[in-house]
Amino acid sequence: MKPTSFLATLVLFFSLITGSAAFASEQPTVNINTADVATLASLSGVGESKAQAIIDYREANGPFASIEALADVKGIGARTVEKNADRLAVK
Repeated sequence: MKPTSFLATLVLFFSLITGSAAFASEQPTVNINTADVATLASLSGVGESKAQAIIDYREANGPFASIEALADVKGIGARTVEKNADRLAVK
C-alpha cells in the first residue's frame, strides 16, 4: 500500500471512530415537567426514588420554571442539576 493511501485510510478510520463515539454519547433531552420515573431515572445521579421525588414535587408545586429549580427537590442538589444540564429542559 502506498504511504498516501495508508495515511488516507488511517484518517478515514479515525474519523469514523470519533464520529461514532460522539453520536453514541448523545442522549435525549429530558423535559422535567413531563418526564416519567423511568426517564428521570436515566439522568446521572438520579435513581428511581429521586425520580419519584421529582414527580411528587412537581405535582405538589406545579411545573418547574427553570432547570435550576430542580435543585429544590429534596435529594437533588445543584451538582446533580449541573451534571445533567445539557440534557434537561422545561417546556
